[in-house]
Amino acid sequence: MKINGIILVNKERNISSNKVVNKVKYILNADKAGHLGTLDVLGEGLLPITLGKGTKLFDYFLNKDKEYITIFKFGQTSLTLDCEGEIIENDKKVNITKSDILNVLPKLVGKQLQMPPIYSAKKINGKKAYDLARDGYKDIPLKAKEIEVYSIELISQIEKNTFKFKIHCSSGTYIRSLCRDLATLLGTCGIMLYIQRTKCGKFDIKDSYTLEDIQKGNYKVIKLDDVLDDYEKIYLSNEETQRLLNGNNIVSQNNGEFRAYNENEFLGLTIAENGYLRFKLRLI
Repeated sequence: MKINGIILVNKERNISSNKVVNKVKYILNADKAGHLGTLDVLGEGLLPITLGKGTKLFDYFLNKDKEYITIFKFGQTSLTLDCEGEIIENDKKVNITKSDILNVLPKLVGKQLQMPPIYSAKKINGKKAYDLARDGYKDIPLKAKEIEVYSIELISQIEKNTFKFKIHCSSGTYIRSLCRDLATLLGTCGIMLYIQRTKCGKFDIKDSYTLEDIQKGNYKVIKLDDVLDDYEKIYLSNEETQRLLNGNNIVSQNNGEFRAYNENEFLGLTIAENGYLRFKLRLI
């Protein structure tokens, strides 16, 4: 039986998102698989993986909010802005306090232009920025992108100059860059030591499974219509269903987007406007 839907994976550190996708695809014998937002190799936590027809849902989750737990260390930085890269600055005299951080944190909340790290997957003329950086290019023409930080909470101090935070932000936000920008506000440099994604849109890490869980059969795949349960249901007759499947619009008195069913069979996401209903995302 073909598998369609989304499975929430709790990714371990030191494995790429694509490798996790391939492992899950193999274990579950899925026709297709993808993910809804990559995590760095050093990152861990929530990685929603789409299976079969679920891969068609990518655009619906592309711009969803994210939540992270992260650890920043101030007075030190690297080329990659995390502990993977070569340390290029080390200020042993700096002594950042909780009070220092709380005084500047509000400046990082809200919409802002953020410069991506040089070592990132941003594409420059078809090549990823980190490939250019590794090839020795010095002046990589990255462009700042508008992101939004909804909240950033100081959770605790771990040791001298090292603090744990919880961050709720828009899709496309680089947490490493937030570390850099916070350090700049504090008059020093910074490095991200740890990152865990705990939420991705409507999905929560508490509902996720490890690769070991999945290998043992201890998992649940979220069905396609449950993934889209924010949309109201509509039920179509056999004739209406056939017209839609043939690429024709049907008359509708409603307006908006709906999950469409023929009896108990989920057909996909439809949109009704100007008196007609059509497929927006066909899943059959």
